[in-house]
Amino acid sequence: MNASTYSQDPARIPAQQGLLSGKVALVLGGSRGIGAASARALARAGARVVVAARDERGLGEVAESIRASGGEALPVRTDIRDAAQVKALIDQTVSVYGRLDAAFNNAGSGHRPAPFSELTVEDIDESISVNLRGILVAMKLELAAMLARGGGSIINMSSTAGLSGVRGMGAYSATKHAIIGASKSAALDHASQKIRVNVVAPGPILTDRIRDLPEERRAPIVRAVPMERIGLPEEVAATVVWLCSDAASFITGAVLPIDGGRLAGGA
Repeated sequence: MNASTYSQDPARIPAQQGLLSGKVALVLGGSRGIGAASARALARAGARVVVAARDERGLGEVAESIRASGGEALPVRTDIRDAAQVKALIDQTVSVYGRLDAAFNNAGSGHRPAPFSELTVEDIDESISVNLRGILVAMKLELAAMLARGGGSIINMSSTAGLSGVRGMGAYSATKHAIIGASKSAALDHASQKIRVNVVAPGPILTDRIRDLPEERRAPIVRAVPMERIGLPEEVAATVVWLCSDAASFITGAVLPIDGGRLAGGA
């Protein structure tokens, strides 16, 4: 990977140590990529982390890496499409740790790029069941747990595709737009109850999908970013930690693009 694609060093991103001491944080979609980086960052900041996803092996590896670094992690295999499994996850979190202070709803699914007329019904259903219905059900259950203890912070995963259209990604983009609307509504509903609900909207991030692209396909992605590089999962994770913490105590209903300036020019 050359310098034009990747120039930030993950080791230079502040660890935010102690920012979440004593708190319990849940990460949905935490077995790889941005979710895994966020689980590790939350643990480094002092949180006890419950990490959930469908990939049991990936969850185990993330939990073990957190424990190896001195943190505390509980992996729970969960399919966000199944409301009963999500409820069991929240119940287990509260049973084990007695509380839920923060949640990062990162689980997501993307269909193959295709013009809208060529999307399959399965593409549409999968996007809605994971990216929208699954996240809304999780947020509802997380809110109940947070209301019981008097406050908390929820961060929902959208995308720059939730702030503008993207060719070939119509169903995905629709659900990411919807998450922003739902999050703003939930923020208004529960602001007086000391619960904050915010959204992160990453642009191009160096997850497996982009990492596996040949250089000739990565180059135009880099050129579209004013900072002239692809972002890191750790950079999204640092924002998630901050939003979970009291350092962001007066922020709710916000959408934070993490895109190297790409949307600033309307691209």
